[in-house]
Amino acid sequence: MNRPGARSANRSSAKGAPAPATPQRDVTAERSEADAPEVSLRPSRLADFVGQRQVRENLKVFIEAARQRQEALDHVLFFGPPGLGKTTLAQIVARELGVGFRATSGPVIVRAGDLAALLTNLQPRDVMFIDEIHRLAPAVEEILYPAMEDFQLDLIIGEGPAARSIRIDLPRFTLIGATTRSGLITTPLRERFGIPLRLNFYAPEELELIVRRGAGLIGLDLTADGASEIARRARGTPRVAGRLLRRVRDFAAVDGHARVDARAADAALNRLDVDARGLDAMDRRYLRCLADNYDGGPAGVETLAAALADQRDVLEEVIEPYLIQQGLIQRTPRGRMLAAAGYRYLGLDPKPMTPQLELLVAAGGDEND
Repeated sequence: MNRPGARSANRSSAKGAPAPATPQRDVTAERSEADAPEVSLRPSRLADFVGQRQVRENLKVFIEAARQRQEALDHVLFFGPPGLGKTTLAQIVARELGVGFRATSGPVIVRAGDLAALLTNLQPRDVMFIDEIHRLAPAVEEILYPAMEDFQLDLIIGEGPAARSIRIDLPRFTLIGATTRSGLITTPLRERFGIPLRLNFYAPEELELIVRRGAGLIGLDLTADGASEIARRARGTPRVAGRLLRRVRDFAAVDGHARVDARAADAALNRLDVDARGLDAMDRRYLRCLADNYDGGPAGVETLAAALADQRDVLEEVIEPYLIQQGLIQRTPRGRMLAAAGYRYLGLDPKPMTPQLELLVAAGGDEND
């Protein structure tokens, strides 16, 4: 059994530690090398960006106001689950402003000198994009505060008695940060972003428009019902939709389908083990283990990790989020449980809850094994 503070300690240490390896799944929202062709599917203008209506409308106002004043846009923070378009929106902002765009990632900036090299090469009103900004080293983050607020860099040169402090003036620039775990961003850093914007999952209708647009860009003859079939299984994530679209194109090319309809798309996605609700083999294995081995739960996450021969981080960050969003499982103080929808998905009758278990489920929260 873990110590009571082990879970929180594990979470807080994640800022400086590398993220857990994500299993190779067609439905994972994490970026992978197989997504390299995705760059061509990204929209280049705000008008072409589908979904996130409120974010788009607000960004349009902020960009237009900055252009009228001929000033740098205020610093922007995009946060939300992976694969929803944070990097794409950052690139669009730079294009709409007509300024330069520099991109980097939080774990890449190791020393203060690395950050200084990036910032001193910016031109006035340029956009600098830092992906996974919650993984910045604390020493680098401290240097970033005056750069964001006063557009100055305070650096220490030398060591010991010979060390001296120098101040470098920076051009007024726009920092765009992106994170999938906004809770790990320190309060001082979060408060220096004047425009915090949350991205949410997409509706199937929005994903259908994205799939149809992507099919046109890659030269795939895709019917409306075929696009709808792919969109329904994309788990509300454009990155997953683009990945499934390319895999459907591969099956269609090999099988000789000149035109991809719902039937051809369904056949291709079934061969990828992606069912009508967007669940894949790993998701079904998790649900079946919980139902067969533990009578639907409650079962601790460490117990499930051992039974599935996987790491706890993989279960918590890769498998469980979508199952919880779909209402198929529940997290309770005693462990993971199948919800009524989870039983129905597996073709089983829901297990009646005891009064004590109902109280635990109502209380919510996570267990510590």
